[in-house]
Amino acid sequence: MRFEGKTALVTGASRGIGKAIAKALAAEGAMVIVNYNGSQEAAEQTVTEIQAEGGQAVSYGCSVADSEAVEAMMKQIIADHGRLDILVNNAGITRDNLILKMKEEDFDAVLNTNLKGVFHTCRYVARQMLKQKSGCIVNISSISGVMGNAGQTNYAASKAGVIGFTKSLARELASREIRVNAIAPGFIETEMTDKLSQAALDAGKGQIPFGRFGKAQEVAKAVCFLASEDASYITGQVLHVDGGMGM
Repeated sequence: MRFEGKTALVTGASRGIGKAIAKALAAEGAMVIVNYNGSQEAAEQTVTEIQAEGGQAVSYGCSVADSEAVEAMMKQIIADHGRLDILVNNAGITRDNLILKMKEEDFDAVLNTNLKGVFHTCRYVARQMLKQKSGCIVNISSISGVMGNAGQTNYAASKAGVIGFTKSLARELASREIRVNAIAPGFIETEMTDKLSQAALDAGKGQIPFGRFGKAQEVAKAVCFLASEDASYITGQVLHVDGGMGM
């Protein structure tokens, strides 16, 4: 198993893509820390499912937008597990609206969670990984951060920021062979897409050369690749998992 003996933190791992990533890492032997903010019950369900499949997992509650809370969580993780080998920044929110109708608080909320949250976790994890002289960070961006998307100026800006952040941090940490990469998913089947109208679903699929939405497990497999030694000479890259949408 590729991650046996390693500890991995996945933010926003109680559902959707984050849950799939947590389960995939655990299936490969990692002790997975399931971070959540909103639903402890959903996070515990993820932990239960991982353990039922023979994996190791625990849950830690924390809003990544809160610097002090992130610091406290990181200190607790190191106290409990001794090290942190893999960080997957998946936590994110949307507050979609056209620019003329978008409220400043909605813009700020998205940037604080999606981009500043990545800053908070990476700042503390980098310190630990530098001490260990090893580690891997995978940040979840979005095809919206590459192409833009009407009604998502806040979300697209946050995800574009994640890409720039990833490339810069990769340059800072490369001398210690700590790798930092990003994944830009396209339309992925989650609870969010389940709420879309048929017209919206058809319009979305019409933009994708594959003609279908992706599955959360397909993003999770990409994360496992980038977090593994199979990607030992890859850093500062953005891997599109979008069915060709962004090409």
